Amino acid sequence: MSLSLKPSRLRVYKDVISLILKYGSKADFTEALENSQFGFGIEDLDDIEPSEAAEHLAEDLEKRGPTFVKIGQLLSTRADLLPPSWLAGLQRLQDDVDSFDFEIIKETIEEDLGVRLSTAFDEFDETPLASASLGQVHRAVLRNSDKQVAVKVQRPDIRQRMMDELAGIADIAHFLEEHSDSARRYRLAAIAEEARKRILQELDYANEANNLNRLRDNLKKFPQLLIPSPIADYCGNRVLTMDFVAGTRITDLSGAVRVDLDGASLADELFHAYLKQVLVDGFFHADPHPGNVLLTRDHRVALIDLGMVGHISDRLRNLLLTLLVSISEDRGDDVAEAAMKIGRPKDDFNRRDFIADMADVVNSRAGASVDELQIGTTVMQVTDVCAKHSLIIPHEMFMLGKMLLNLDMVGRALDPNFRPDEAIQRYAAEIAQVRMKDTLTSGNLLSLLIDAKELFAETPQRINRVLENLSTNEFKVRVDAVDEKALLDGIEKIANRITVGLILGALIVGAAMMMQIESSFTLFGYPGIAMIFFLIASAGALLLAWQVLFGDDNSKSEK
Repeated sequence: MSLSLKPSRLRVYKDVISLILKYGSKADFTEALENSQFGFGIEDLDDIEPSEAAEHLAEDLEKRGPTFVKIGQLLSTRADLLPPSWLAGLQRLQDDVDSFDFEIIKETIEEDLGVRLSTAFDEFDETPLASASLGQVHRAVLRNSDKQVAVKVQRPDIRQRMMDELAGIADIAHFLEEHSDSARRYRLAAIAEEARKRILQELDYANEANNLNRLRDNLKKFPQLLIPSPIADYCGNRVLTMDFVAGTRITDLSGAVRVDLDGASLADELFHAYLKQVLVDGFFHADPHPGNVLLTRDHRVALIDLGMVGHISDRLRNLLLTLLVSISEDRGDDVAEAAMKIGRPKDDFNRRDFIADMADVVNSRAGASVDELQIGTTVMQVTDVCAKHSLIIPHEMFMLGKMLLNLDMVGRALDPNFRPDEAIQRYAAEIAQVRMKDTLTSGNLLSLLIDAKELFAETPQRINRVLENLSTNEFKVRVDAVDEKALLDGIEKIANRITVGLILGALIVGAAMMMQIESSFTLFGYPGIAMIFFLIASAGALLLAWQVLFGDDNSKSEK
């Protein structure tokens, strides 16, 4: 493909190429990528010291703006591409940026909602609660109400800028795949497309409002969890207004708060809720990092920021349930089998080596302490083994691994003795029963019952026809197999050519030997008999070559 000459694209090309030239050949990166054993050790990423080059890369990405920050955050989930020290460096990428002018906030709200700011709100704090690369959040009070809300406002022109930059990054990715085996191996174009989809998802605030409603409905059976409600009349594509949640980051809890907190119950219910999201609903909050998980004043866990969510197909949910249960019970072979069903093997995939390496990963959990038994780390290790053995797995697996890593961190903050493995084993049967019930009440079952009814209704009639044909000796079996006559003709032709070739070879060898015998009969100055044999062999060889090169084509055209 050809690259664009638009100035905006050229700037992106320059930024991407400069990053590739600066970091693509770093010795510690390439060596770790080739030699790392399954990417992660048993420790969590927070315990891994990021490499100096990875920290510099994170800084360079932040300097280049929100698109590159989001790309870096995406790469921080890809244990199949980067070694742990690089993942740790990118995971700490911050998209906290300077706030933008309040007049722009006011203008955006009035354009998106079609109402004056003073008409919509009695109070509106000009100082933002938080400011990120895509937008910032302000506290406000609804008009003629004491209801406090959080108003999330998108940065001006950020959508167009990010789409232009993502298009430039996609151009470079496709260009590299056309000219580089390494780029094709790591599927750079697919990574660029995944980033585009995720960022579009985060830029659509109306979609995020729908996500909040959907998650609240799915988790209504969990009383200790809180998901803020969007205020429908105050939401648009660039403005999201929701319930204001006063709370503290889970990882910032003081010792005094922990004394009066039932952390074990909260951790268990939170993990149970995420298992339901992933394995039952197929729709989950994909970014539960500590900043998006708060402890409220009434000791509930609030989940905020649903800009990034994951979707999992029904078939993949079944396989993930098997995978997670197998991991929790340290059954390495079953983990490998589930992973092979989830993924798509390349031509060089070696089943035996893959199962052996997966067993090593799972067996390494046997002697681990409570602090080290983190399900997210193991899932990321599984994705790493899949990549090393040329087993292509869907991107949902990477999102799941990163989500579980963050969930492990939150669970430990609530209850240092919380064991995710035991939670999975405790709720697996319940989840399996719910999935079976959903299958029995779904439209798929109705279709299956209709097909089964037709099968049973027509079976007696079909059996009668078979028996009648057998009794009258009219039963026929038609096999679409190889044409035996054509096969035998071909074999005979090959045998004949081999025989003729041997005879011609013998004539040439005999003529060469007779050249050494003196004879009164000569031809062209050489012994006559020897030359006759040689000429016969040469003519036969020419005829045989003609038949091989042109005879078969003529016979095919005649047919």
